[in-house]
Amino acid sequence: MKKKRIRLKKKTSSFPVRICCAQYRLRKIKNFDDFANQVEFFIDVASDYDSDFVLFPELLTTQLISTLKEKRPKSAVKALTELTPKYVELFRKLAKRYKINIIAGSHFTNGKKNVYNTAYLFRRDGTFETQRKIHVTPTERKYWGISPGNKLTTFDTDCGRIAILNCYDSEFPELARIVTLKGAKILFVPYSTDDRHGFIRIQRCVQARAVENQVYVATAGIVGNLPHVKNMDDIRYAQSGIYTPSDFPFPRDGIAGECEANIETVVIADVDLEVLKKNRKSGTVKQLMDMRKDLYETRIK
Repeated sequence: MKKKRIRLKKKTSSFPVRICCAQYRLRKIKNFDDFANQVEFFIDVASDYDSDFVLFPELLTTQLISTLKEKRPKSAVKALTELTPKYVELFRKLAKRYKINIIAGSHFTNGKKNVYNTAYLFRRDGTFETQRKIHVTPTERKYWGISPGNKLTTFDTDCGRIAILNCYDSEFPELARIVTLKGAKILFVPYSTDDRHGFIRIQRCVQARAVENQVYVATAGIVGNLPHVKNMDDIRYAQSGIYTPSDFPFPRDGIAGECEANIETVVIADVDLEVLKKNRKSGTVKQLMDMRKDLYETRIK
């Protein structure tokens, strides 16, 4: 067995945070172990490069539908929700084994009465928290029977405070502003889009969120497809990336790193929270400081 390199890092805002975004290819698999092996491959790669975070795409566990006899979306969703304990156990184990924070894409989960598209954060110590998708697309409602969540959360990690905006949620500027004002410095956006138009909406919006909130934004999308599964049988379109504010301390085009489109791969980049802090105080423009609070306000719940 390959010996893992353990990154020893000081808990300080001046230490760069390394992010790995997994551009994950959907493919037919035989069982849950096949799924576990595929996700562990990406986590192993991220760990080899001493990453602090690895981000997986939205709807990651829909790949498991290929192991089910039932392929109709709403029935398949019900079957996927029953796999939640196995999903949680897998990622808790991998987060602890590889000493890495994992945003494990999203998974369909049961509430008291409804089904939600839920993103998960698994910390290095095995603790985890969730963020339900707040804005549900028409397709999710129609084919999957998904209901919207109502609570927006920020998460404390050993690399600072973060937030997760699940795909469509990143297209609503209010959410990013709220979590930024709650202290989030990095926004993670797992997504799944089935054409270039959808991808462009995500890409343009997350770059805007990075600029207007002076935060870093990481995205991870799905490529490939699942034949004979309604709403997942189209080819997915993705170009995962890590985006920055637009000012002199950051890359010229506001892109710390970006994948080639539509291939299975990763992108890895460092982001510096201390640079972010200084830029908010003394940047060419200071969006957070220059908000016209005399004209409008952002409510935080």
